[in-house]
Amino acid sequence: MSIHNRCGLCRIDISNLSVYSGEDILIENINMDFHCGQLTALIGKNGAGKTTLIRAILGERKFTGKIRYQRHDNQEIKRPITGYVPQQLTFDKNMPVSVMDFMLAGKKNPPVWLRQRKAEKEHILKRLEQMHCAHVANRKLGELSGGELQRVLLTAATDPMPDLLILDEPASGVDAAGLDLFYKTVSELRNQYHMAILLVSHDLDLIRKYADKVVLINKTVIEQGEVAEVFATDAFRESFGR
Repeated sequence: MSIHNRCGLCRIDISNLSVYSGEDILIENINMDFHCGQLTALIGKNGAGKTTLIRAILGERKFTGKIRYQRHDNQEIKRPITGYVPQQLTFDKNMPVSVMDFMLAGKKNPPVWLRQRKAEKEHILKRLEQMHCAHVANRKLGELSGGELQRVLLTAATDPMPDLLILDEPASGVDAAGLDLFYKTVSELRNQYHMAILLVSHDLDLIRKYADKVVLINKTVIEQGEVAEVFATDAFRESFGR
């Protein structure tokens, strides 16, 4: 698949990032970098601070330190386009909301005129097809399998196509076939659009298969590098008993 180098972002540098809650240290002195065209997996045992770090990057937690988004010419980007797929979507499964309704509702300025709405629906169908889930467009959200719902959320998170895509345990509760399709779809996005992808996951086998880089944290960064290198460290074995 050819690379469309539409992403002006080149790398994300995180320097001395710390988050506190009162006197409690949630994460401290996080130093890491990750790049466009790469899938970086953020791993660590429960309570290590992964979700706190994600929320800081998303601007949902106050932090000290610096997050710098750099273009290919080393100039700084103030506000990169960021997409986010949560662990799960909380909603009433009995609500008569179709996938198409959900996608249209996510538009900031829903079109008024019929011709515009038709064009919008055609655009959404094309995006759902790219995520291998166009067949669910008219189905109710509550009727979707876990894998189908996560691909719909991935579609929403990548429209518009982001510079940075954050996936926070996005395939929890999804069966093996759904998991493989989800991560293949994510890999296609990385290859075609050259975006930076930051993944939080406990599925070490899938990380080994799909990730380009791993960052192991326990309140701070313990190890980072290529997957095989990090998985071979004592810190990894201490964290996961492997």
